[in-house]
Amino acid sequence: MTDSVVRELEISRLSTRETDFEARLESLLCWEGVSSSEVQQRVDEIIEAVKTRGDTALVEYSNRFDRLSASSMEELTLGAERLRKAFDGLPEDQRNALAAAAERIRAYHQHQRPESWRYTEADGSVLGQQVTPLDRAGIYVPGGKAAYPSSVLMNAIPAHVAGVREIVMVVPTPDGVLNELVLAAAHLAGVDHVFTIGGAQAVAALAYGTETVPRVDKIVGPGNIYVATAKRAVFGQVGIDMIAGPSEILVVSDGGTNPEWLAMDLFSQAEHDEDAQAILVGWDAEHLAAVESAMARLLPTMEREAIIRVSLKARGATILCADREEAVALINRIAPEHLELSIEEPESLLPDIRHAGAIFMGRYTAEALGDYCAGPNHVLPTSGTARFSSPLGVYDFQKRSSIIHCSPDGASQLGRTAAVLARGESLTAHARSAEYRIKD
Repeated sequence: MTDSVVRELEISRLSTRETDFEARLESLLCWEGVSSSEVQQRVDEIIEAVKTRGDTALVEYSNRFDRLSASSMEELTLGAERLRKAFDGLPEDQRNALAAAAERIRAYHQHQRPESWRYTEADGSVLGQQVTPLDRAGIYVPGGKAAYPSSVLMNAIPAHVAGVREIVMVVPTPDGVLNELVLAAAHLAGVDHVFTIGGAQAVAALAYGTETVPRVDKIVGPGNIYVATAKRAVFGQVGIDMIAGPSEILVVSDGGTNPEWLAMDLFSQAEHDEDAQAILVGWDAEHLAAVESAMARLLPTMEREAIIRVSLKARGATILCADREEAVALINRIAPEHLELSIEEPESLLPDIRHAGAIFMGRYTAEALGDYCAGPNHVLPTSGTARFSSPLGVYDFQKRSSIIHCSPDGASQLGRTAAVLARGESLTAHARSAEYRIKD
């Protein structure tokens, strides 16, 4: 591989030794996904129309944006039999792969189920926490060319494991094209209702309900800028999972992994879309150059070559650091959605990693395995939000209620403390309410 070929790969090359490193890193990581005023105004209009005109507005918007000719919501509704038919009609290898992935995802999330708990104090008072599932959850699934059956499994199965009584899925079908894998995944994941609607109008329908679409308690799932803007707008009326940005991967390599493996790991995120981010960090300059060479060599073989090239040029990078400790500092600084520790002893770094959505350990654990079938959820915090957010899970579909059951002695003892604090806040009714329970 000649240097001239390697230079054809347009990607940022950073070094922590450079004086402008921090500024270049900040520029690389900067992602502002806020809506324009035009998008916000359009979304507000759509939400208001769905709130006031219900199914009629949904049909009109679906016909306009997805190029359909529906006359009623009945034509945009799929029943359980249609979902089963989609699953039964898949080629055997797809049916088996989908079922295997669903089983692994379900098994992993079973381990997440929290239990209610209580304890009894010496005076007989009981304190605790009761865990209950949401009544109804809404799953937004992208449609058209961005159809992801894996997202159906990752969003719906945790809700099912959590005990959600009713799962409602919306998925747009541009030009009326149904994705059989998506419908089959809905069957496997235990989805109760499927409506072939999308965009801000689908989010509004889930948030407020219509004559046909039931109102949900929480909306989860990815979507375009209109979907993200609508989710932000209806938050408070319903819960939402997160406002997700473009997909990201940060690979840390000690120089011992096959460069072609790492090249493909970076491509696996860059191929999502032009705004996706793929970053390689290492302390072996020759190894980083070898990975770049492999990327240049393999890129022309990729079906999504054009998308990958734009992604790597705009937001991709290789970063040369001094050592493992500096690599860990970069991990926590970037707080990546996906983190690959492609090193000999990944466990040795784990205690120092504070911010990452999902951590893929060792040379053989490709991030792509987590996207489909490893088991943990692939709905992860992006754009540095792993500093304070977690992967989607069973806990996102459950609520926790505090349990307080005072005995007479407990109420008397707590009453004295509460009364003092209440009077200190000039809340007399609070104080007297507590004092009524104080024993003489």
